[in-house]
Amino acid sequence: MGAAGTAIVDFGAFPGQSDASVTVSAPGISISSLVEAWILPEATADHSSDEHTVETLTVKADRSTIVANTSFVIRAANTSQLADLSAMNTAQGVDKNGMGGRIYGQWKLGWVWD
Repeated sequence: MGAAGTAIVDFGAFPGQSDASVTVSAPGISISSLVEAWILPEATADHSSDEHTVETLTVKADRSTIVANTSFVIRAANTSQLADLSAMNTAQGVDKNGMGGRIYGQWKLGWVWD
């Protein structure tokens, strides 16, 4: 195994956004390395470990973003189709049907590359 660690992905202040990413420092990583990421159920300043367990987030380490001996990017997205609190405000990125997939705050992630 090359390295493993944790990162924080931040969707911003409420009401947040539907997707976010974080760049992970990865000295020694190569273009051919395999990368993986997941939600780590540990509390952050914004969310409890329980929220990490039940939230509708997908997390993916993006292998196409590897910079040799430098870094890679983890992408996260909220897959919920429930209406959020600002569902009536289309100017804030919620569609005309009141559907919103936004989430806010910081979420803890685990990652590994090999």
